Amino acid sequence: MRVTTDFWVSALMRRVFGEGGFAAILSRGATEAGAVFVLARDRFGTTSLYGPAPQTSYDSARPDERQFSLLETTEDASSIDARLERERRFDPDIWVVEIESNSPVQDLIALTKP
Repeated sequence: MRVTTDFWVSALMRRVFGEGGFAAILSRGATEAGAVFVLARDRFGTTSLYGPAPQTSYDSARPDERQFSLLETTEDASSIDARLERERRFDPDIWVVEIESNSPVQDLIALTKP
């Protein structure tokens, strides 16, 4: 059984803060099962957007773990804002969490192999 989205986001934020980083919820979605998008900003002005991985990416050994894919990396925040707006039109219950972490993103969220 998968944990609620609200609980998962809280745990992510706690991990980021625990490592001396920053995290903020930019958009709060459905508490139980909203899709999560993660904005990871680095010190050089680059922003990467991670979103839910396709169902085919899930491992049968760990089917309940949330998987993410890199959707976009850019220095232009407006393109990411436009992408998130399209996602909101498709599903208004999405979560958007912004993180600035000292740890690599793959240490915080499970990424699918490209």
